[in-house]
Amino acid sequence: MMQQRFAAHEVLETQEALRSKHAEIEMHGLFAEMAQDPQLKDIIARHQRMIINAYQQGLNLLQGKGVNVSAQANQLRMMQPPSIGLNNPQMTTPNPHPSRLSDMTISTIMLNWHKAGSAIGMLWAAECVDPDIRQYHVNGANNCQQMAYETWQYMNARGYYQAPQLADHTMNTMIGAYQNQPVLV
Repeated sequence: MMQQRFAAHEVLETQEALRSKHAEIEMHGLFAEMAQDPQLKDIIARHQRMIINAYQQGLNLLQGKGVNVSAQANQLRMMQPPSIGLNNPQMTTPNPHPSRLSDMTISTIMLNWHKAGSAIGMLWAAECVDPDIRQYHVNGANNCQQMAYETWQYMNARGYYQAPQLADHTMNTMIGAYQNQPVLV
């Protein structure tokens, strides 16, 4: 059986993705040990399982083991609708010498990591010529944005990340500035 041939940049990017997933798996393990909230622990464990699966899928793909990389369905749980608007946000003073991370810090690191993973995953996908490797990175970007949104929902429900809202007049003025485009035939 002939080894699959890939373009150099897509192998390098996929190797970087695998190295990042390796680090994420370990970080999620640490986060699971430090988290206090059972709901956050559940989110961390679910995300870690998704990352482990993606790591193994990428490794199998590079090794030519016949991986199905078709678009994946949403694997995450969506919580209650988000709270929009500010409700007297308060931030604690950062502790420069913690013995463990707070749930707010853990979820903030997760959110930022997942958001960055979504952006870079799509960038990697756009650089790939092999359709399976391309789809692997698209799936990774999509998984990251889903994990980011689930993490944000958790943070929003706990008051860690509130979503400010524009005044109705300002929002309506901004939206009203656009005009419908007639459909071209």
